[in-house]
Amino acid sequence: MTATRFQTTRSEELYRRALELLPGGVNSPVRAMRAIARDPVFVARGSGSRIWDADGNEYVDWVGSWGPLILGHAHPAVVEAVIAAARNGTTFGAATEGEVSLAAEVAARIPSVQMLRMTSSGTEATMSALRLARAVTGREQVLKFSGAYHGHVDGLLAEAGSGLATQGIPASPGVPAATARATVIVPWNEPDALRAATEEHRLAAIIAEPVPANMGVVPPAPGFLELLREQADAAGALLVFDEVITGFRIGRGGAQERFRVVPDLTIMGKVVGGGLPAAAYGGSRELMRRIAPAGDVYQAGTLSGNPLAVAAGLATLELLDAGAYDRLEAVTVRLADGLREAAAQSGRPVVVQQVPGLLTVFFTADPVTGYSGAVACDRDAYGSWCRALLARGVYPPASQFEAWFPSLAHTDDDLDRTVSAAAEAFAEVRSG
Repeated sequence: MTATRFQTTRSEELYRRALELLPGGVNSPVRAMRAIARDPVFVARGSGSRIWDADGNEYVDWVGSWGPLILGHAHPAVVEAVIAAARNGTTFGAATEGEVSLAAEVAARIPSVQMLRMTSSGTEATMSALRLARAVTGREQVLKFSGAYHGHVDGLLAEAGSGLATQGIPASPGVPAATARATVIVPWNEPDALRAATEEHRLAAIIAEPVPANMGVVPPAPGFLELLREQADAAGALLVFDEVITGFRIGRGGAQERFRVVPDLTIMGKVVGGGLPAAAYGGSRELMRRIAPAGDVYQAGTLSGNPLAVAAGLATLELLDAGAYDRLEAVTVRLADGLREAAAQSGRPVVVQQVPGLLTVFFTADPVTGYSGAVACDRDAYGSWCRALLARGVYPPASQFEAWFPSLAHTDDDLDRTVSAAAEAFAEVRSG
C-alpha cells in the first residue's frame, strides 16, 4: 500500500497564497510555468550559476532572470557596487554622476548610440522610441515581425512571441482597434514580404530584434538585416533594433556590431541594468535631441537612471571585455553541442539554434526560420523534457518560445551536469 503524502511543501504553501494575491500567482506570465504543465518554482536565493528554491532544492540555472545576469547571480563586484550606491541613497529623482558615466560607457560600445535616455523597463523604452520615430517622420504605422515580442506595448501585442505565444493568446483584450491597425506584421526572414510591406505602407519605423529570442532563438538569414536597413531608408522610415536581449550579450556592441548593420534607434535592457530594473533607448544626437527637455517629444520617469541600477549596470559592463565574450561563446557552443549530441543519442529529433550567449532547443526536425516554424514544434514534448530536467536539478526556460541564457558563471561541471541530465530527460520523453 502506497503511503499518501499529507505534508505541504513551502513552495506549495507559497503558490496557494500567491494565487489569492497575484493574478495567476505570479508577476509575469511565463513564471507560472503553465506551458510545461507544472506549478512555478519559488526561488529563494542564487549564487553564480546556481539557484535554490523555497524547499532547498538546487538547480543549474540557464534562465538567469531572462538575460540580465550575464555574470551570474550575486556577482561580488555587482553586489558591492549596489551596496555602495545604496549607502548614499536609493533614489533622488535628480541627475547623478552615475547616469553620465553609464551613458558614456554605452555610447562607447553601441555603434548607433551617441545619446540615450534611461527608463525602468524595456517596454517603456520601446514605447518611447516609437513615439520618437513617429514624431520624426510624421507617420503612424510601424512594421514588426510575427513572433517578435517588444514588451507589452499596446500596438505591438499582435502576433507576439514570448509570453503571448506561450499562453496561446493571438492579441490581448484591451488593445484599441485603432492602435492595432497602426501595426504592420511581416514574417521574419522573408525578404519578399518585407519589400511588399515597405512599398505598400507609409511607415514611421521598422522594429526588429536583430536576433529574435522571443520565438526562441532564430538568427537572421544572411543579408536579411542589411535588407532591413535598405528598406527602411527607401521607405523613409527609422530602423529600430530591439536589443533588450542581444545588447551587451552577443557581443560588446550587441547584434549591430556583430552583424555590422547600424539602426537609427536602439532599445536596450537586461544587461544594461546588471540585474536591477533598467532600460534605455538611444541614437544619434540629432534624433535624441527631439526628446524633452531638449526637444518637443515628451517622456519622463521618476526612477529612470536609478542610482542602484546604474551602479549595477556599470559594474557589469566593466567586466565584459573581449576575453569575457570569448568565454561566453565557448560556453554557448559547448552547451549547444552537448544538447545536440544528447538528443541524437536518444533518437529524439531536435534542432538547437544559437548565437553567443543565447540558444534554444526546438522540438522539431527542421531548422526554425520564423514564427510559423516555432509554433509547429512539439511543445508537449518540450514541456515533458523541461519537467524531467527540473527533476534532475537543471532549470531551463519554461517555454519553447524562450531562450537559454549561458553566463560567465557557468562551469565545466555545470555543462557536464546539464548535458547528462538532458540525455536522461530526452530518453525519458522518447520512451514516454
